[in-house]
Amino acid sequence: MAIFFFGCQDNYKRVGDEKQIEIYPQGIAQNFELTYTETTEELESEDKGSSRVIAILKSPVSEDFDNMLFKYRTFPEGLEVEYYDQDNKKSTISADYGIIYSQTSIIDLRGQVVIETHDGKKLETSQLYWDRKAEWIFTQEKFTFTNPQDGTVMDGEGMDFDRDFSFFKANKTYGLMTINEEES
Repeated sequence: MAIFFFGCQDNYKRVGDEKQIEIYPQGIAQNFELTYTETTEELESEDKGSSRVIAILKSPVSEDFDNMLFKYRTFPEGLEVEYYDQDNKKSTISADYGIIYSQTSIIDLRGQVVIETHDGKKLETSQLYWDRKAEWIFTQEKFTFTNPQDGTVMDGEGMDFDRDFSFFKANKTYGLMTINEEES
């Protein structure tokens, strides 16, 4: 009987995907709020000058993984970003989950992602990437784009566009789109 129980012992060494390495953030912030600003002119270390708010990022929880080789910050309980254009007009982005990759300046938003611009345009999708350096936004997921100015409601899959929706390219589209024709 003792041989039977000894033979059933688990001597299996866990490797690969089975052996998960625990990763811990270097910091966790609750009720996180970060304000991005820029100055109108370049300042030296002791100079005083004026600045303007570019964006305000808010989240119930932020996890900082800057202690990793590939640095990033997560927002596991969602986030909201208010961003302002040159005329100080506010637009918002919200998502159920977010990751900011520090070294590449890419932001990955997931869950119910909604962008609402100051002029009423609205984009809804399940995942969205924002390249902060190029100021370019893109998704390969299904989306709904609403433009109340011309009555457009467009559904589709995959699109990319600039920050203020002045240029966008949709891959597969279907829905109602109004096209203004000029009279000759």
